[in-house]
Amino acid sequence: MGNTMTTTPQFVTESGPDSLAARARDHLWMHFTRHSVYYDGGHVPVIVKGDGCYIWDDQGRRYIDGLAGLFVVQVGHGRKELAAAAAAQAEELAFFPVWSYAHPRAIELAERLAAYAPGDLNRVFFTSGGGEAVETAWKLAKQYFKMTGKPTKHKVISRSIAYHGTPQGALSITGIPPAKIPFEPLVPGGVKVPNTNFYRAPEEYRYDEKAFGLWAANRIAEAIEFEGPDSVAAVFLEPVQNSGGCFPPPPGYLERVREICDQYGVLFVADETITAFGRIGDMFAMNRFGVVPDMITCAKGMTSGYSPLGAMIASDRLFEPFTKGSNAFLHGYTWGGHPVSAAVAMANLDIFEREGINQHVLENEGAFRSTLEKLRDLPIVGDVRGAGYFFGIELVKDKVTRETFTDDEAERLLRGFLSKALFDNGLYCRADDRGDPVVQLAPALIIGQKEFDEIEQVLRQTLTEAWTIL
Repeated sequence: MGNTMTTTPQFVTESGPDSLAARARDHLWMHFTRHSVYYDGGHVPVIVKGDGCYIWDDQGRRYIDGLAGLFVVQVGHGRKELAAAAAAQAEELAFFPVWSYAHPRAIELAERLAAYAPGDLNRVFFTSGGGEAVETAWKLAKQYFKMTGKPTKHKVISRSIAYHGTPQGALSITGIPPAKIPFEPLVPGGVKVPNTNFYRAPEEYRYDEKAFGLWAANRIAEAIEFEGPDSVAAVFLEPVQNSGGCFPPPPGYLERVREICDQYGVLFVADETITAFGRIGDMFAMNRFGVVPDMITCAKGMTSGYSPLGAMIASDRLFEPFTKGSNAFLHGYTWGGHPVSAAVAMANLDIFEREGINQHVLENEGAFRSTLEKLRDLPIVGDVRGAGYFFGIELVKDKVTRETFTDDEAERLLRGFLSKALFDNGLYCRADDRGDPVVQLAPALIIGQKEFDEIEQVLRQTLTEAWTIL
């Protein structure tokens, strides 16, 4: 071949205290990120270590992880037994799909999840994450109705400002217009109804939470009637809605939704991507609220984030048509039910049971709430709401009138100041404007009063500063 010379690419690693941030800026495409910030002199935060409810950056600074990563790290960072479970499984069987085959960890985990789930939700379809689980649930609803003689039922009703994921179907179910516009046209059939933000209830329901809940639920019946019952396949909702700032279900709301779904032959899908696995004090929030849906979608806390895994859990009734003849659910994911992830999930759930994680949340949620409610004395704090270890603090310009911020004001408040200031002051959490401006908190489920106080002190300092710059 003559004097031809081949070369191997050399990876040049910068050195110095900011090298990781610079390399992230130049090569890592971060999710939901305005990258211009980092080209205008901003420093990419680089998290290098976690232990319990704390994280450390590459500069050696410590922060309290007030969002459990992303509503994920339920049992805290640095659990060596979860790392060991992953390593042991990888040595035994690193990967095998659940496409017409099974492996022990997927079998064991499916059985365990079915035992935790309410009612007859006994069939577990594994995915890689929550968005895929939502996508799976919609596809199952459509195919189920086609197989049972109701082929026109395909639409989904979901709630305003609700977030259900980024795949094209899940994004259609999502109720946040700015998140959808860049990717339209999406899958047709998404219909939106009001959410359960009692703080923003219509005037006539503002002082009666139960009446408000029934009003909100009845809007679902109204939407089904408007669209035509023969066209609606499912209602998707989170037991406690995340986006918009932690909206709990008013008394009677979920029960009424169940009645409406039964009345019109519509499936009730509980999206528990965030609320499952202890976030609300039970393995599934629907258990705590005492209502049985037709499907549950879940992910995140199943493994406490130590490995990716999600699931759609369906009732025996929905699985029954697939037991006959050549019928098959022609859907799946390479990584769904991954042996390593399933092994980690089993070890994570062992920790839940051994350490009484759910009971710890139930015993301490009142203290968490009351600690956060101390912030109500600040002029910028309008509402504190949530359940379990999942709370939102809505920010307002005027506490008396509940006047919210304009888009420009919210931009300056949240992105221009709060997000960075909270982090700089030692708290990683979410300052969000998908709806009215809120600060969201969903810490690891192992924390107690000491950490509640630490969170409140950082919030008090930062929100006080925020009010002075408005």
